[in-house]
Amino acid sequence: MADEVALDLEELRQLQSIAKRPRVVSLISSEIQNLEKLSKEAASAPASQIPTPISTAPKVLSSPAVNYVTLGSFSWDQDNDKVKIYISLEGVEQEKVETEFKPISFDVKFYDVQGKNYRCAIPKLNKEIVPEKCKVVVKPTRVTIILFKASKGNWLDLQFKDDKLKPNLEKERDPMAGIMDLMKNMYEEGDEEMKRTIAKAWTDARSGKTADPLKGYR
Repeated sequence: MADEVALDLEELRQLQSIAKRPRVVSLISSEIQNLEKLSKEAASAPASQIPTPISTAPKVLSSPAVNYVTLGSFSWDQDNDKVKIYISLEGVEQEKVETEFKPISFDVKFYDVQGKNYRCAIPKLNKEIVPEKCKVVVKPTRVTIILFKASKGNWLDLQFKDDKLKPNLEKERDPMAGIMDLMKNMYEEGDEEMKRTIAKAWTDARSGKTADPLKGYR
């Protein structure tokens, strides 16, 4: 920039030397003064400084982990179309409720309720629901979670439970079958007298003459 100013000054001084009209001379003189002032300021300015690079990388803000109080105590009822879960909780604000409904589960969070965060969740419901229809209704002292059933009907429980009482095929067999198996083993391992006795008892049991083929051994 300083070189450009010097060239301009040189050319203006040449024009000033050949100018004749007072107004033109005055304009050239004024411009020369401006350029001289600019030239002095440029000469006195410090060497060009390298600007400090500004980081444009997004700042990752580490948000503190949110702690929740689990709401494990609640009541519920149902009709043919929906299930209602009643939670006694005072001070809940509708805009501070976060819901996540899925076909077989739900997770509802209540933030900043008298200084605490609460959470009510069931990871596996008894049956499927319709997520887009489910909702949370907030009242002054109670919150109601309304789940709409995917299929009408009665739920035996709110949560899904594995049926640990699976049918035992051995127990469902005819009680006489176990006794007959025992008689077969005794017959194969017994002596001649036992074989005759068991054979008779076996025959009587098949013909219905006795209900207990081992009665003679007790």
